[in-house]
Amino acid sequence: MRGGFDSWGRVVRRQRETAGPDELTGSAADALLPFGNGRSYGDSCHNDAGRLIPMRPEAVIRDFDPATGLLTADAGVLLSEILAVVMPHGFFVEVTPGTAQVTVGGAIANDVHGKNHHRRGTFGRSVESFVLRTSDGKRSRCAHAENAALFRATIGGMGLTGLIETATIRLMRVPSANVRQTAFRFASIDGYFDAIDEIDARHEYSVSWIDQLARGSSLGRGVLMAGDHAEDGGPARAPAPPRLSVPVSPPVNLLNRVTLKAFNALYFGRAPKTPKTAIVPWGSYFHPLDAIRDWNRLYGPRGLFQHQSVYPAETARETTIRLIECAQRHGVASFLTVLKRFGDVPSPGMMSFPRPGFTLTLDFANSGPATLKMLDALDEIVMRAGGAINPYKDQRMSAAMFEASFPDWRAFEAHRDPALMSDFWRRTAMQLDPLAQDSTLRKAVAAS
Repeated sequence: MRGGFDSWGRVVRRQRETAGPDELTGSAADALLPFGNGRSYGDSCHNDAGRLIPMRPEAVIRDFDPATGLLTADAGVLLSEILAVVMPHGFFVEVTPGTAQVTVGGAIANDVHGKNHHRRGTFGRSVESFVLRTSDGKRSRCAHAENAALFRATIGGMGLTGLIETATIRLMRVPSANVRQTAFRFASIDGYFDAIDEIDARHEYSVSWIDQLARGSSLGRGVLMAGDHAEDGGPARAPAPPRLSVPVSPPVNLLNRVTLKAFNALYFGRAPKTPKTAIVPWGSYFHPLDAIRDWNRLYGPRGLFQHQSVYPAETARETTIRLIECAQRHGVASFLTVLKRFGDVPSPGMMSFPRPGFTLTLDFANSGPATLKMLDALDEIVMRAGGAINPYKDQRMSAAMFEASFPDWRAFEAHRDPALMSDFWRRTAMQLDPLAQDSTLRKAVAAS
């Protein structure tokens, strides 16, 4: 069977070959890769030299116990489907990324993070156990104290250690899914860094939108939105289908400098000058863009690149300025520019992206070589700062940048299933160590 199975960035779009879950019995000669819901931005969910295993078909929630807050689901179940079941019982997922349209398996494989990393770390910390099937025919129950090495490798392992069949996750009890949000605008990047320590100490969630086009004394201006589950938030609506949609991709990028300059000025101008607190619906706080189906099409037929980096807190103010100024020098505009803190809560995952510091996310329309040159320049700033690039948001980082971001990747490679491969892993890790493609040699090296 063939299908689109595009990543969210839509930079490389083509029909892709698929396989069934029962076909995970091959070797490196017939490379496979599980595919969730395609919300990774780059090629970590692509396997164009092999086949993809769609995980969404027939995926169901297996069990939910409101007494303990434990839920067991197939890997292809969406977080939105989980929320629809657990919210009426007063529960919420401990960690949610910026969209609820990700699968449980994808959330584990990418060890996704949310607006409360400074409090609860990554999604992997919510995982109690999972059942992993590998190409040798084995099914292994993996948990903190059972097959612990494989457990750590699979969390953040981008789907390369085996096929997650089911997973049991821990939920958190909340008074309401809705959020008591405190929002205010800051006039420059100094306003954010001057306020964030106190904000994060007081609130479960925090995130900032940045006006990437602002210059001079206004450089880095934005809006900070802190939040907590509201004690008096009232009943929360269950996840609903998007209210709006972008049915076709326009012939040109609609999110360009002209439109974004006007949008940024309006958004910043409407934000409160001093902290204002109000109850907001959970969907608009956690997953605002889920209200627009296929919003990524607004970037036009060539797609978009997302650049997400993390860098040490000690030099975060200066590094953030350098990254914003770099994009400005290259004359590009970022529609979605987000700045937030990563705390020191350790991830259980061997290859997890989050680490203590600050993380900046920028979205850029794909304009060809000029965009790639700018992204390389951003990488250089991050590398010099001692930071890292997010692999599941990436479509083009060099092998050297990958190794600088994940210097211990060879320890993970020893746990990779030889029948599983992705386009991302081919162009990064396999370029650093081509011999690792030979599974026999790889296992011998790991054992030595």
